[in-house]
Amino acid sequence: MNLDKSPRSAGAGPGTDTDTVDADEVERFARAAAAWWDPEGAFGPLHRLNPVRIGFIRDRLLRHFGRDPQALSPFSGLSLLDIGCGGGLVAEPMARLGFAVTAIDADANALEVARAHAAATGLAIDYRAAAVEDLGTGAGFDAVLALEVVEHVRAPQVFLGAAARLVRPGGALIAATINRTARSFLLAIIGAEHVLRWVPRGTHRWEKFLRPAELAAGLRAGGLVPHAVCGLVYVPGRGWVLASDLSTNFLLIAIKPKQK
Repeated sequence: MNLDKSPRSAGAGPGTDTDTVDADEVERFARAAAAWWDPEGAFGPLHRLNPVRIGFIRDRLLRHFGRDPQALSPFSGLSLLDIGCGGGLVAEPMARLGFAVTAIDADANALEVARAHAAATGLAIDYRAAAVEDLGTGAGFDAVLALEVVEHVRAPQVFLGAAARLVRPGGALIAATINRTARSFLLAIIGAEHVLRWVPRGTHRWEKFLRPAELAAGLRAGGLVPHAVCGLVYVPGRGWVLASDLSTNFLLIAIKPKQK
């Protein structure tokens, strides 16, 4: 399959049961694509969230792969897939850490921004216009990231199963999303969108949020074993911190067992 083409489901109406791209979500993000690298723009909340989530990814994957935390490029020789990469806010730090990074998104506008920014900073990242199901069963990666994306897709369980199957035996997947709770409705919808206006109204739909058990079930269906889950909490004056509170934002790491 030609991965340089736009994902077949983008902009194509409701799609089939195996299509995971939500065309309305892609169009909404595409309108703001020029602001991906503006820390005060539409994606400012992701810039503020980035340090803690990258720290979590780095620490968990260092431990999982037994890599030297003092090394300049500790993940050299390993491959990583960033699903829903947007403008490259996570793909670039992963490349600097030594991963051979493939990054996919259904938004062609975001990918243009991502490619230009990577070129300007001298980073080699394989950006592709693709949906997760477009990669097929032949692709395989040591690490797969699905950060703040599952709440924006169609058929989330199909998405999770497809993402899980792209993890090589012995590899790991890290997902980040928002829990579907009364607290997340108050904080992520009412607070962040309507009161504080951290993100544009309509960025999230509460009914599309997944509970940790639902996220874990989707990954198990793809052959992964959920390993640990950690909450993300915003603390005034400190910013985002890791916590045991899973009621709003959370991160989950799952492992694919090695073949016997």
